[in-house]
Amino acid sequence: MALVARTRRIDADVDLLDVAGATGVVFEKGADGLAGRGEALRIEIPRLDLEQLTMVQDALAAIESDDDVRRPGSGAVAFATLPFDPAAAAAFVVPEVIVGRAADGTRWVTTIGATGELPEPEIVAEVGVAEPRPSRYEVAGVQDVEAWMQTVADATKRIAAGEFDKVVLAREVRVTADVALPRLALLRRLRRAFPGCFTFAVGELVGASPELLVSRAGETVRAHPMAGTAPRGGDPTTDARLAATLLASSKDRAEHQITIDMVWETLLPFSSYVDSEPEPSIVAVANVQHLATMVEGRLSHPPASVLELVAALHPTPAVAGWPVDPALAYIAAEEGIDRDRYAGPVGWVDADGNGTWAVGIRSAIVDGAVARLYAGVGVVADSDPQAELAETEAKLQAVLSAIVRP
Repeated sequence: MALVARTRRIDADVDLLDVAGATGVVFEKGADGLAGRGEALRIEIPRLDLEQLTMVQDALAAIESDDDVRRPGSGAVAFATLPFDPAAAAAFVVPEVIVGRAADGTRWVTTIGATGELPEPEIVAEVGVAEPRPSRYEVAGVQDVEAWMQTVADATKRIAAGEFDKVVLAREVRVTADVALPRLALLRRLRRAFPGCFTFAVGELVGASPELLVSRAGETVRAHPMAGTAPRGGDPTTDARLAATLLASSKDRAEHQITIDMVWETLLPFSSYVDSEPEPSIVAVANVQHLATMVEGRLSHPPASVLELVAALHPTPAVAGWPVDPALAYIAAEEGIDRDRYAGPVGWVDADGNGTWAVGIRSAIVDGAVARLYAGVGVVADSDPQAELAETEAKLQAVLSAIVRP
């Protein structure tokens, strides 16, 4: 079936969460974002590798384009949340209706359908959606806490023995409500609580990630890796002291540098140049603060699709460890959970290969009345199990507080 994507500018300002509604897709940060409804095309791949991602890009490029906007995110766009395990299957969805918004005020709507049957573009939004309101919740950890801390202690010994330099270990918590969890209400709470993050709902994955895995706009490529975390206490003086301690921490700075080096070295073969900030900065969200460094470059001609960059970068040391292969082997053997889409890439790609992908952290896999929440920590040689447990608790609270409401 031949498809055509028709894109037109619009004047109306539409809340992208209303466009996504209770079942659509959304990926936004501040004034920039995309949201969609329906399914014009679904592209399933058995694994995350270059051959499969090239097929996705080719399928998008095969959609005929009638585009009055011609900017990243206009025309045909596919959304996906990819698994943590690159060997696992995934699916990309091209919505029937996509609404886009840019920081410069440009707004547009794209409709995608069969040639000769395409309707005129119109905004589709669900305003005032009636969602169920849970009254009871059960919250339970999947792993035994003492056993998890023992795994952290074991990992430090493996690191001291030279098996790897760092491994990221995650915990899973499950929330079960008495009725289906209200996805749209959850998204609104996350956007209010974390305005500087990527708010997203793609498939069952819902979250607000602070971390940009990679973006491509024309020849410009950016990544904003984060590694190293400290809590926030709500008091500005205390938060400033904790931030200064984080910046001065040799443990956190070493963990952070591992990720920056990997991202820089991975992007370099695709680029004519790559540069990064000389020193990390502090990115503060509602309950924690992170070390972060912006990496930016110019892609060589012809520029690689953002999907190629996603495949090359994922998983970074920030979510797996370093070196990646032995760290992944340790996670598979010792972590004791299925990460599914947690810490995998989530985002979008257009027919020209532009796109933005976040790391799927600060997220929950929501299936009816059940939500699976995850939080991970970077374990290095001098990690303290009790401190790492406290860090997971702080990270879990980000999404848990948006789900469990009085």
